Amino acid sequence: MDDGSTGGTYTLLLDLPETVDVAVGALGTHRFPAGAYAYTGSALGSGGFTRVDRHRRVAAGDHDVCHWHIDYLTGHPDTTLVGVVTSPGVDAECAIARRLPAGPVDGFGASDCDCRSHLAVDGDIEGLRATVEAAHPEN
Repeated sequence: MDDGSTGGTYTLLLDLPETVDVAVGALGTHRFPAGAYAYTGSALGSGGFTRVDRHRRVAAGDHDVCHWHIDYLTGHPDTTLVGVVTSPGVDAECAIARRLPAGPVDGFGASDCDCRSHLAVDGDIEGLRATVEAAHPEN
C-alpha cells in the first residue's frame, strides 16, 4: 500500500454542475462550463502524493490558500472533487494531459511546460474517468 510519500502522477476528477466564472490567478477570469473536469499534475517532489491531500483540503473548504491554478477551481463552492487516479512512481503528467479532451483555459496547470493545458473537460464524469484511467500508466 502506498503511504503517499512515493509520489508520481495524479489526475483529480471534478464535477461542476453549473457554469461558473472563476478568477484563476494570473490567468485572469475564465468561464468554466458545467461538466466533468480532469486536472493532471505531478507529485514527484518532497511529500509525494500528500499534495493530493492538500487538494482534498482545498476542495473541502478546509484550506483556502490558492497556490496553483487548480486551487481556484477546486476551491470554488460549486466544484466537487469526486475522485483521484494515481500512477505511483511515474512521471507522465504531460503525456497523460495530452491524451485527455481539451480544456476551457489555455495554460491551466501548464505554466512550466509546452502543453496547451493540464485541465480537461467532458460532459460525463464516468466517461471521463474511463478516459483518465486508460491514459494513466499501470491502470
